[in-house]
Amino acid sequence: MNNQTLSINNLPDLLTVREVAQVLRVSPLTIKRWGKRGKLPAIRINSRGDRRYKKEAVLWLLGIQAKTEL
Repeated sequence: MNNQTLSINNLPDLLTVREVAQVLRVSPLTIKRWGKRGKLPAIRINSRGDRRYKKEAVLWLLGIQAKTEL
């Protein structure tokens, strides 16, 4: 994991399990469980099925509405 701290202001559009866990301050296992329960839907990428999460979904969990970009 890199040393750069993620903040709400510099989140990428798609986040990894580890990044989401860091932002929400929960364990990566919790993020995976939330995905299975539908609380935080994951996008599966590549042949391994790695999970990515939309920034808007993470912000919504935090109670923050994403800014609409023009």
